[in-house]
Amino acid sequence: MKAPFAFVVAAAALAASAGFAQTQEPSGLGEILVGANRNSVPYAQSDRPVVGLRRRADSAVMSLTISSDSRDEATRKQEIHTILLSTIDQAAAAGLEVVWGSAQLLSVTKTNYKGWPLYGAGRADTSQVSVLIKGKLQGSASDTQNRLLTFVRGIKGSGRATTGYNGTIQLTVINPDQHRNAIIALVAEDARQTAALFGPNFTFNVTGIDGQVAWSQVSPSEVFLYIPYRYAIIPK
Repeated sequence: MKAPFAFVVAAAALAASAGFAQTQEPSGLGEILVGANRNSVPYAQSDRPVVGLRRRADSAVMSLTISSDSRDEATRKQEIHTILLSTIDQAAAAGLEVVWGSAQLLSVTKTNYKGWPLYGAGRADTSQVSVLIKGKLQGSASDTQNRLLTFVRGIKGSGRATTGYNGTIQLTVINPDQHRNAIIALVAEDARQTAALFGPNFTFNVTGIDGQVAWSQVSPSEVFLYIPYRYAIIPK
């Protein structure tokens, strides 16, 4: 999921903290079948650079749909908003949050809950709203998924309004751009080490490092933040 999500610290400290984050779990593929290719491996991405910042995601979200088929439009809205308002309170009590969005996430609150768009639910005289339930990533990804699943299953209907959910989760990262300097430090260190392998008469040339921070998922609970750089080893 791509989304535009500033801090300044010493580059050495960033590199050290980033390197620590990368060593928490193996970053390689482990043992693979020779008959397979890289794209067959879960979370593999052939066009992703080798060097970047691998880190644990911040939160996970699960989708929740609230729909009503009451004939009167005003009644449908009231029923949907009644459940949504109750869900906001229940989520807060459970240490969760109701958010909205397909890329950048925005909080659904008691002051704005009536302002989110309602869509048709596939039949005449039906309306629905789709939101996300967000929880901090605690324990394993499965632990967080089960916690969110238990919550959405416990949401009660109102009138003719009912709820539905997708039991899968998506990971979130807060402000990926804040990790830009850490990523650059990792790329620079890798380029220096690689050039050194060719001897003292070689150095490196980096391009693309001014690009935007991108991201992808690399494990059930981790993301990989990177800049689409390239570097070449060249004679001094």
